[in-house]
Amino acid sequence: MTVNPLVSLIARGEADRTTTLAALALEQRWVIPADRRAFLHLAQRAASDAPESAAFFTLLAEGEALAEERLGAFAAACGVTKASAAAYQPLPGCQAYPAYVAWLALNAAPAEAVLALTANFSTWGGYCATIAEALRRHYGFTDEACAFFDFFAEPSADLDRKATAAIRAGRDAGQVDEERARRYGHLLQSYEELFWSTLRGPVPRA
Repeated sequence: MTVNPLVSLIARGEADRTTTLAALALEQRWVIPADRRAFLHLAQRAASDAPESAAFFTLLAEGEALAEERLGAFAAACGVTKASAAAYQPLPGCQAYPAYVAWLALNAAPAEAVLALTANFSTWGGYCATIAEALRRHYGFTDEACAFFDFFAEPSADLDRKATAAIRAGRDAGQVDEERARRYGHLLQSYEELFWSTLRGPVPRA
């Protein structure tokens, strides 16, 4: 897994709760619903000629809804209030990731989007597992406050099966350009890195 300076900072308990961790929560309040809508759009696009991809994106969208339900407890543990959440201005470097997911939802062949997204899942899941452990160890967060990260850290066999089926069906149908899918995946991972590096710099107090 790529070394992530911010995740390493959190792992050591050195990230500030009311600035850096709060900003992470607040940025995710924008990312999660945006990704969910993008996945629903991809599922709709794929429904007629790529049902395996549609099933994958439907499951992803359902997962984002569950994650959103868990995010509030993490935000509250970081000191985020309704007023500070309403006043928060999202950081462009953090929102580049969901913006590109939305681009994929509009432009990428569904099976190619599956490939691009799954390439980043293990990295994201590893980050979440590290953060969840650190929040308990160094910050005294409850299981409820860590549930958002626990959710993404837990491997999903069902999601893996659906991704494999979607990619196989897309290849069999000639709907996958491997080089283009790799390009999408590279950009997505670059925007993921930009998300974390943006939060690693100075962030506004929530």
